[in-house]
This record gives sequence, structure tokens and C-alpha cells, in this order.
Amino acid sequence: MALMTAGAAGAQDAQTLYVRSLAATCANCHGTGGQAVPGSQVPSLAGMPQTYIVEQMKAFKAGTRTATVMHQLAKGYSDEQINQIAAYFAAQKK
Repeated sequence: MALMTAGAAGAQDAQTLYVRSLAATCANCHGTGGQAVPGSQVPSLAGMPQTYIVEQMKAFKAGTRTATVMHQLAKGYSDEQINQIAAYFAAQKK
């Protein structure tokens, strides 16, 4: 029984690390943990509603929202990955 619990915990930890690694790619512009530099043109993502982040990422991906690089970056993520990234940032403190 302990091995089953350890296996499930290990899988959850691997999933958590995977989502954190996806979100870490946003840090170059949006700051560590989604906290952008104050006064920056780039918004902080920490604490934003998940639905808002998903909508914006899908708009970038579809080309209906213009940006300098986000439209290119968003195309590299599946809808599932976008949802995971959005959930991660929505859970961060502002």
C-alpha cells in the first residue's frame, strides 16, 4: 500500500514540476512567479483569473490579439498546456 501511495505522490510531483517548468518559460518577460517588474509594459500574471489568461493565450494563438512575441509563443502550447499554465498563475499571490 505504501508503494502505491508513493507512486501516486511521485506522479503528482512530476506533474507539478512539469507545470512549473511550463510556467517558468514565462519568467523572462513576466517575472519569476508571474511578478513582472513594476512599471513594465508587460503585465504580471500572478493572481490573474485563470479564464482571463486562457482567453488571452488563445487569442494570441489564433492571431486575434496582436503582440510582439506572444502570438508566436502561444502557438507552441496545446490547449491543455495553456490551461495548466493559467491555473498555475491564477494560484500565485499578486
